[in-house]
Amino acid sequence: MRLFALPSATILCTFAAQLTNAAITLDLNDDNSIKRAASTAAYDMMVYYTGNRTGDVPGNLPDPYYWWECGAMFGSLINYWYYTGDTTYNEVVTQGMLHQAGLDYDFMPTNQSKTLGNDDQAFWGMAAMTAAETGFSDPPGQKAGWLALAQAVYNTQKPRWDNSTCGGGLRWQIFQFNTGYNYKNSISNGCYFNLAARLALYSGNQTYADEAVKVWDWMWNVNLIKHDTYYIVDGAHNTDNCTAMDGNTWTYNSGIFLLGAAAMYNYTNGDAIWKERVDKLIAAGKKFFLNGVMYEGCEPIKKCNVDQRSFKAYYTRWLAATAKLVPYTHDNIMAEFQTSAMAAAKTCTAGNTGTACGLRWTEQVNDGSLGVGEQMAVMEIIQSNLVDKVPAWRSEVAGTGTSKGDTNAGLTAGSDEQRLATKPVTTADRVGAGIITALALVGVLGGSTVMIMSE
Repeated sequence: MRLFALPSATILCTFAAQLTNAAITLDLNDDNSIKRAASTAAYDMMVYYTGNRTGDVPGNLPDPYYWWECGAMFGSLINYWYYTGDTTYNEVVTQGMLHQAGLDYDFMPTNQSKTLGNDDQAFWGMAAMTAAETGFSDPPGQKAGWLALAQAVYNTQKPRWDNSTCGGGLRWQIFQFNTGYNYKNSISNGCYFNLAARLALYSGNQTYADEAVKVWDWMWNVNLIKHDTYYIVDGAHNTDNCTAMDGNTWTYNSGIFLLGAAAMYNYTNGDAIWKERVDKLIAAGKKFFLNGVMYEGCEPIKKCNVDQRSFKAYYTRWLAATAKLVPYTHDNIMAEFQTSAMAAAKTCTAGNTGTACGLRWTEQVNDGSLGVGEQMAVMEIIQSNLVDKVPAWRSEVAGTGTSKGDTNAGLTAGSDEQRLATKPVTTADRVGAGIITALALVGVLGGSTVMIMSE
């Protein structure tokens, strides 16, 4: 089958524009300038994507990128359409997301299921949730709607809540033969919290809200959210009942809980407890800005791995959504967005196009670190300056939600154990899964050491 590819005329015209205007120019007082800059960053990101090429797999990025980051990238491209109105990449996004949704439409495709983490699956689910919230074009034909895809991820993760250790929490990895199965990390629990809160806001269903409260309470009680600072540390192993913790703090952990708290603030019509949590998370997030410019803690010592180079993209995305959901936070957030966007644009002077962006925005020059994560982060920080120009998120509560949902989505495929039974795990599967998750765990722990030393 010939896979969908971007129209050649579109590529040639866009590429010509890059060469003619090497280096991104940005005027935050001009919406068209913001859109052009975001378009340039998007183009330089999509040159890495091979899933729309004949013979390749839709929804996959090539090495060294893991599967989850393509779902995260599609979430950014949905936001790109939402902010700019540019539909250039919409078909690629729809094709890739539906392909990776799998046979059961729950983002557990057979080509990924044996190495799947809860956070991996959730990034795809959150992209689908963004599609429902922003009114992204519905999937064609009788395929599951974006809302149903997000609900399927939620429904498959809910039974994984593990009360056997640490008083609850989701494990990082889904299957016990994967390294990291004994790790209960903030991002997996944060994704679940985020998705539950947003489903509550979209649907008005209190059951989702109750689940969000449960996750927050567990994170607080186990002390992954630090009570004095509201810093959110990376995670803990259940082998010591989550006593000793990885003290690493990342932008995306702060952001994932911030947006969930913002959704709950909105859902509860401004409840004081959720206001306090929003305020304290925003205050805690100030540690990720230097002179008003966003940075990741691994950047000063140049030790960011491939995953970590994308984290600012998600923090930016969730801060922008918070500014929309909790209007009194707007000015505080946008001031740093403007400073960060201008600094980020100045790094976009490299690559074959002369517009590829760097990682360390605080340096305001290209640092030689190029890739999907770098492009995604710059695209998000630029386009998020249009947040005031776009409509509010859609929802069933407001009568604006149109995405087809299914509260039972994901429940017909059977348990995780039943899935494995239909496709036995081989020794090669175990070795391969162990290598992938071990590499990811080493990256987390290595970064933790660096971060702790730099605190």
